[in-house]
Amino acid sequence: MLNLNSVMLGTQQSSAMVAFYEKLLGKPADMVDPDNGFWGWQVGNVFLGILNHSEMGGKAKDAGRIMLNFETPQVKEEFERLKTIGATVIKEPYGMGEGEGAIATLADPDGNFFQLMNPM
Repeated sequence: MLNLNSVMLGTQQSSAMVAFYEKLLGKPADMVDPDNGFWGWQVGNVFLGILNHSEMGGKAKDAGRIMLNFETPQVKEEFERLKTIGATVIKEPYGMGEGEGAIATLADPDGNFFQLMNPM
């Protein structure tokens, strides 16, 4: 059996990405190694890392190929908060199905998509 323990986002604009995810997550990075260009946060059971990567330039080309999903019972409120910190709106909050809760899609400074969703 496999367990997903971490996700890493490669970037050439680590300062902007780290500042964005610190605001998104509401805390500074739990792990900081600027000499190796790495910052990371424990988010629930998954570790989210930002790595300064020389081959990751510009905006994500297929931004929706992989999406981070953040659970929250306050999708609409978090959606509004994240717009104020610079998240790009991809899709406003909407219902996932009859009585299934809400979901919204945004993008980080590199254009990577992420979603807010009610707990399942």
